[in-house]
Amino acid sequence: MKQRLNYQAVAPEALKGMMELEKYVAGSGLEHSLYELVKLRASQINGCAYCMDMHSKDARKAGETEQRLYALSAWKETSFYTDRERAALSWTEAMTLISENDISDALYQEVTKYFSEKELVALTMAIVAINGWNRLAIGFRVEPGSYNPDKAV
Repeated sequence: MKQRLNYQAVAPEALKGMMELEKYVAGSGLEHSLYELVKLRASQINGCAYCMDMHSKDARKAGETEQRLYALSAWKETSFYTDRERAALSWTEAMTLISENDISDALYQEVTKYFSEKELVALTMAIVAINGWNRLAIGFRVEPGSYNPDKAV
């Protein structure tokens, strides 16, 4: 599959807002490992091969285990994830598939057991960001496998 457009080169100024959002989330206090799981899970749901490759590499580099990465798409059926991670993954799935469901009060109540209001905003912004990146990568066909975490900025 050939890349359609290098959006970063064509309109770097368009990415300033996305980068500020990433900066906010990175500085929010959310665990880096949690953020990588959220980014990877949303990318799986959206079918973004480039982002799945990127975030699995970043997660490994940050110390995530192969077992947890391989089982992420079936996280509900495993005991590999903490209750906080499970809440985040539930929220990620619901937010990513928002056109197909309602964000129920029960889900909100469950998530607020593990996340403060400020953390929940940060988690939601992380989900907003990765869904945006997925759409850019899929729409412009960014080449999967080309990401190198050792050369990332």
